[in-house]
Amino acid sequence: MRVFVLCLAIAVMGVSACNSRYNPVNWFDGSEEVDVEGGATANPLIPAKSGFVSKPDEVYPGITVAKITELKVERVADGALIRAAGVAYVQGAFSVKLMPQNDGKPVKGVLTYDLMAIHPASGFRGGADNTRLVTVAHSLTDQQLAGVRTIKVVAIENARQARR
Repeated sequence: MRVFVLCLAIAVMGVSACNSRYNPVNWFDGSEEVDVEGGATANPLIPAKSGFVSKPDEVYPGITVAKITELKVERVADGALIRAAGVAYVQGAFSVKLMPQNDGKPVKGVLTYDLMAIHPASGFRGGADNTRLVTVAHSLTDQQLAGVRTIKVVAIENARQARR
């Protein structure tokens, strides 16, 4: 048994010095360039059509929440992170999003978002605010923050804003 372990250790040390595919250290080392499908004839700016008639873009079926309870804008390495919390009309709201107004462009230094959520078909109206609380985060780059002095999040009953 000792001889087997000794021979195995010598073999592993010998293989580790080699630049071969048997060396586990080299398995994910480095990369190589490969051709993509379509080659240089594909234009990345033109979307691929999948059929005779293309499907329209999906529309987000969310509904604006009732009220905003919290808004925080935190600095991150390459921009900012917007965290918003609100109370939906029904319990069980999901897929919460901050939908930008004006195509995400600031108007007079104000960047405005709508806090929206998808409401379930069989959701219960009312109940405690804690049971209807929804939270979302959205990141912005420094380029998107250029010229922005205020970030505003809008709900049905109120709106909150954070200034720089």
